[in-house]
Amino acid sequence: MRGNTTLMIPSSTIHDLLVIGGGVNGAGIAADAAGRGLDVLLCEQNDLASGTSSASTKLIHGGLRYLENYEFRLVREALAEREVLLRNAPHIITPMRFQLPHRPHLRPRWMIQAGLFLYDSLSRRVTLPASRRLHFGTDSPLVESLIDGFEYADAWVDDARLVVLLAMLAQEKGAGVHVRTRVAQAQDDGGLWQVTLEDTLTGERRQVRARALVNATGPWVEQVGHAVLPGRGAERVRLVKGCHIVVPRLHPGEQAFLLQNADGRVVFVIPYEQDFSLIGTTDEDFAGDPAGAQISNAEIDYLVTISNECFRRKISAADVLHDFAGVRPLLASDEANASRVSRDYTLTLDRQGAPLLTVHGGKITTYRRLAESAMDRLRAVFPDMSGPWTATAALPGGDFSSREVLRGVLQQDFPWVPPALLERWLGHYGTRTRALLGNACCLEDLGEDFGAALHEREVVYLQEQEWAHTAQDILWRRSKLGLRFTPAQIVRLDAWLQRSRE
Repeated sequence: MRGNTTLMIPSSTIHDLLVIGGGVNGAGIAADAAGRGLDVLLCEQNDLASGTSSASTKLIHGGLRYLENYEFRLVREALAEREVLLRNAPHIITPMRFQLPHRPHLRPRWMIQAGLFLYDSLSRRVTLPASRRLHFGTDSPLVESLIDGFEYADAWVDDARLVVLLAMLAQEKGAGVHVRTRVAQAQDDGGLWQVTLEDTLTGERRQVRARALVNATGPWVEQVGHAVLPGRGAERVRLVKGCHIVVPRLHPGEQAFLLQNADGRVVFVIPYEQDFSLIGTTDEDFAGDPAGAQISNAEIDYLVTISNECFRRKISAADVLHDFAGVRPLLASDEANASRVSRDYTLTLDRQGAPLLTVHGGKITTYRRLAESAMDRLRAVFPDMSGPWTATAALPGGDFSSREVLRGVLQQDFPWVPPALLERWLGHYGTRTRALLGNACCLEDLGEDFGAALHEREVVYLQEQEWAHTAQDILWRRSKLGLRFTPAQIVRLDAWLQRSRE
């Protein structure tokens, strides 16, 4: 299994950059830096995307509601990134239409129209259509009182797979990727970082050296800044918890819905994994360890209530099949309403000794621009590194222009693969589906089926190529098959994984 132990890291090498944190920002910075010729280590104490980066609303979007906060620069940057990411990762990022029912007592029509005009105009559109007015007919899944509204376009992303693919790209460019590797301590030793790494599986430790350090630990940025980097602590952040629920599919169409709520917030209802709907998010200030964040009964009721106000099909807390909570590390703010706190990011380079770059804030959509900005800051430390390159770089498996063409080629070459399984692989692995299949000639060659058409060959691929270690890694971050697995199937998969490591 690749990259799972600190013992694989040579102690004699002086690395250029050590990135702490295997979320989207850390993986994005590691990939960008490695592609510019730097010697990079990426260290994550748990699994890739095990924190906030797998608990998003799973959208690549400009942030329509951010316009109400006058965050025009952030929206413009995010809108431009939609086109870049749709081109570079067409297997895991796909266009999606969003319908916004008009509720005149919440926002006047002119305000929504003005916002959508700005949304269409702030960045050049290539792939996605402009917004338009809508009239909801008798076949609408919405309640009868919602008769008209608007439609605009954004994109959907498999957030956790995005992080995994960025880590794969970083490794392909020469970076060392080490999951379940905790940075226990870092000390400034004459202008170099002396870093103690701990393998969280074995407890074994190793010393490494690096010319610069990046703290990209998301909601743990302040904690790591004070505990791991004595005297080089991070600035204050505001932790905001966002929660989502998954319920049986609320409507048959492929469009998503953006629902306005009386408290000024908005809630998305998104088609999810064919048979389900994803509803979220909440915005509540959070205190404590982000690893322990959980949805409350009040938050479930909040999401259920807004759904029932707008959809014909009514749900209750008993219909919730899955939920997840993530903690966003937002810029410190005196704003009373957590939903109005900026989703922008700041980068702080401390050169009072060994260089330390600290990342505050950020969002999935702008990870690539954040990484480029990080490298702009680090050019003062590494003046000879090469220039930007990620704008035109396909992520692993994304080197194709048409999913239809790729599907047809794979169907012709592997006619024995069930269509539903091939479709899932296309959406997860793209052109890397061939690497997964290898020399398989029939369904039996895929080995044991652990459930929901997850076969042994795919599990081995995820272990060897994507750092998967546990059933949770596979069922919730490398895929969302946890929605379809029974408790007994999870136990069986975990037992098989345990035997494979012995």
